[in-house]
Amino acid sequence: MSLDLTGQKVLVTAAAQGIGRASAEAFLRAGATVLATDINMDGLDTLQGCETARLDVLDAASVAQVCKAAGQIDVLFNCAGVVHGGSVLDCSDDELDFGYDLNVKAMVRMVRAVLPGMLDRKSGAIINMSSVASSVKGVPNRFVYSTTKAAVIGMTKSIAADYVGQGIRCNAICPGTVQSPSLDERLAATGDYDAARADFVARQPLGRIADADEIADLAVYLAAATYTTGQAYCIDGGWTI
Repeated sequence: MSLDLTGQKVLVTAAAQGIGRASAEAFLRAGATVLATDINMDGLDTLQGCETARLDVLDAASVAQVCKAAGQIDVLFNCAGVVHGGSVLDCSDDELDFGYDLNVKAMVRMVRAVLPGMLDRKSGAIINMSSVASSVKGVPNRFVYSTTKAAVIGMTKSIAADYVGQGIRCNAICPGTVQSPSLDERLAATGDYDAARADFVARQPLGRIADADEIADLAVYLAAATYTTGQAYCIDGGWTI
């Protein structure tokens, strides 16, 4: 299978850092035209070779404006999200609502904006960022995150089933722990960065945390894998063995 995406236009959300940024760069290397979006314009400004646009995925008007201006989108990578800590007894309704808004409803907004054009062309790939902390695996102190990421898998399979006969593919990526600025922030917030990092490494049977580039490679594969739809791909260092 060729991973050459020449002639394809890819829109990536949360592209200023972490997996989103690595994926924008990977799509670019695969020959695609990349529209990298985020609310962090400082991060986007240092991303070479991509078209960029400020996009607030929480704002339906922003989503509609950016997607309309983008024109044809062949691949959508929904990468924006947030990680909450705590159990069901620790989270507030506001935290649960925000988790759903950013981790689930933002993806729905994006899909609604680009899917009609894909249907007109009878071709399109949608890639949603989920997690092994979801319906795949129970993870302590990740109630809001796991609940919303499980919803992403359900959404992915529903979209895939609805449009499988119309040239649309929809898949989800389910990473384990991935090195990123947001991970460093969460580890630092524990008060003991080194101990927290060691705990994260210990739960990965491969004995290390993933690089964002490794997740990006899977995103490129799913953009090109024309016989693959409705799947939730675990890329977790063996965590779910």
